[in-house]
Amino acid sequence: MTADVISRRLAEARERVHRYRPEEAVRAVENGALLVDLRPLEYRLRFGEIPGAVAVSRHVLEWRLDVSGPWRLKELAAGDTGREIVLICNEGYTSSLAADQVMSLLGLADVKDVIGGFAGWREAGLPVMPRLIPHTPS
Repeated sequence: MTADVISRRLAEARERVHRYRPEEAVRAVENGALLVDLRPLEYRLRFGEIPGAVAVSRHVLEWRLDVSGPWRLKELAAGDTGREIVLICNEGYTSSLAADQVMSLLGLADVKDVIGGFAGWREAGLPVMPRLIPHTPS
């Protein structure tokens, strides 16, 4: 794949996916949307986490959002394909592609992403908390 192919694919995904500004994403979560943070653990450790977001690695996202499967997130009711899900990544690229993919593959009706990702969230002055590293006894 060339950069042109990837850029076209991203543009096509963004035509199909509604994208929230960070402040709009906050309102969606306040109204019951599930915020899913796709950033790797290293990024969450380094830059912090969004309070209330559920962390899911991109490579298992389909399994975790499959409302008919045994590995679905506990926050998702079995068979509930209508729950609003808002994906956020570091800068808003991965989340756009992922939102388009899971809507198509899983038949989810209401998956969105956040413009600018976590960087845009933080730049907007929205809540971020330090990642608490669980203590493991020695």
